[in-house]
Amino acid sequence: MFSARKALPRLFLGQAWKKSPLQQESLYDIVIVGGGIAGTALACALTSNPVLKNQRVALVEAMDLAPTKAWTPVDHQYSNRVVSLTPGSLQFLERTGVASYLDPTRVYKYGDMEVWDGVTGARITFDTDLLDSHDHNEKQTIASMVENVHLQSAMLKRLEASPSVGAHIDIFQNTRVSSITNESSSGQLNLSDWPTVTLDKGNILKARLLVGADGIQSPVRNYAGIDSLGWDYDSHGIVATLQLDPSRSQQKAWQRFLPTGPIAMLPLGEGYASLVWSVPTELASTLKGVSSEDFCSLVNAAFRMTPSELSYLYSTFKKDTFQSTCDIAAEYIWREQTTLAALDSDGEWKREISLPPTVTKLSEKSRASFPLRMRNSEHYMTDRVALVGDAAHTIHPLAGQGLNQGLLDVACLSRVLESGVLHGQDIGSINLLRDYSTERYGRNILMLSSCDKMHRLFGTDILPITWIRSLGLSAVNSLDGLKAEIMRYAMGIESQK
Repeated sequence: MFSARKALPRLFLGQAWKKSPLQQESLYDIVIVGGGIAGTALACALTSNPVLKNQRVALVEAMDLAPTKAWTPVDHQYSNRVVSLTPGSLQFLERTGVASYLDPTRVYKYGDMEVWDGVTGARITFDTDLLDSHDHNEKQTIASMVENVHLQSAMLKRLEASPSVGAHIDIFQNTRVSSITNESSSGQLNLSDWPTVTLDKGNILKARLLVGADGIQSPVRNYAGIDSLGWDYDSHGIVATLQLDPSRSQQKAWQRFLPTGPIAMLPLGEGYASLVWSVPTELASTLKGVSSEDFCSLVNAAFRMTPSELSYLYSTFKKDTFQSTCDIAAEYIWREQTTLAALDSDGEWKREISLPPTVTKLSEKSRASFPLRMRNSEHYMTDRVALVGDAAHTIHPLAGQGLNQGLLDVACLSRVLESGVLHGQDIGSINLLRDYSTERYGRNILMLSSCDKMHRLFGTDILPITWIRSLGLSAVNSLDGLKAEIMRYAMGIESQK
C-alpha cells in the first residue's frame, strides 16, 4: 500500500491541495531563491515549457525588481555590468522566449578575437570564418555583448507575459529569506522532508524542490549542508565603459595577458567598449583612485607597453592621493612616439591593426571593481535542493564564462525536470536531481580548472614558463582545426558538429 507521501509525486500540487491542511498559497512545486539572472532565467525556462508550465513556482528576491523591468536603453549610455553571451546561451534565450524581449540595438555581436602574451607577444587569433570552412555553415558570432540589466529586464518582461501561455509564477520581491528549515506536517500528506522557506514579511513557502540561485554566499547551499571549495586570488577585476577612437572600427574583442593579470576590451557598439582588467588588489585601489584621464592613459598603455614600462607607470602614483609624480598622458605619448619612430610606415600600420582602438574617454561613474574568486560546490544537489549559477560555482572572469555557465545550469536543470514530470517522478527526488548534477559538475569543473590554470600560467614572467606558453600559443594559432574546436566549446555549440 502506497502512502500519501509516495503518491504525491504523481500529482500536481493543484490536485493535492484539498488533501493538505496547509494553506493553499504556501505550497509550491518549485521555489527559486534569488531573482538575479540565473534565478529569473530558470523561472522563464519553467513557465515557457509546455510540460512544466503547470508547476506552481515562486521566485524570491531581496531587491526591488521594478526598476530593472522598467529599464529602457539610453543612447551613448552603457552599464558597466555586461555579459558576453555565447551562441549556446542565446539559443537558450530564444527557446524560452526571452530573446524576443531584447532590444537588438543593444545586442552587439562580434566574430573575431585577438589574444596575446604581454611578455613575448605570441598571439592567437580566433575568427568564426574557421567554423564556416569546417562546418559549411553561415558565419557565426563568437559572442554577443549585452548589459546585465538589459538581459534581466527582458526576462522579467517574459515572466510578466507568462499568463498568456497558461503559466503562472508568484514573485516575492523586496523580501529576504529569514530561515530555511524542515518542519513536520500533519494531515494526509507527509511533507516533512519539503524545505520550508520563511520570508521576512511573514510568508511561509513549502517547496517540493528548492533551487538556490542566491549567489556565492548562498543560504540555500548552507541549508543543504553543501560545502563550497576554492580560494580567493588576491586580485580584483576592474570594470569600466570606455569611449574609443571613432576612426577605428570596433568589431573585435581584444585580450592581453600581463603578469599582473589579463586585460580585455569587449565591443559594446560603435565607439564604445567594456573593460575587464584583472589586477592585484593593491593596484586595483590605485586604478580606481586615479583621475579619468590618467586611467585612460593607463588602459592604453596596458595594451601597448612592456610589463616593465607598466610597472614604472604604476610606481609613480602616491598611495594616499593617487597622484602621479609625472604627467601620465605625456609619458604615455612620449613612449608611443619612441616606439613608432623605430618603424617604417608599413610596420606602423601593422602594429596599429594588431592593437585595439585607443581609449579617448572614460564614461562617467562607470569604474568599479569586484574581488576575484574560484569556488565550486562539492555537489550541486541534495534531496529536494538544487544549486545553479554562482550558488554552485564562481569562476575567474578571464574567459567571460561565468554567467554563461549559469545559463547552461538552468537549461540542464529544466531538461531534467521536464523528463521527471513526463515520467511521473518526484521533481525533488535526489535520484532525479543527480542527473542534473552529473551533467553539469564535470563540465563546470573543466571550465573552472582551465581558467584557473590559464590565470596561473600567464601570471608570471619567469623565462622558461614564458617560452613554453609562447610556443603553445603559436602552435595553436597555426592549427585551424584545433582553434575551431576551442571556439565551439567556448561558444557552447560543440555538439553541433
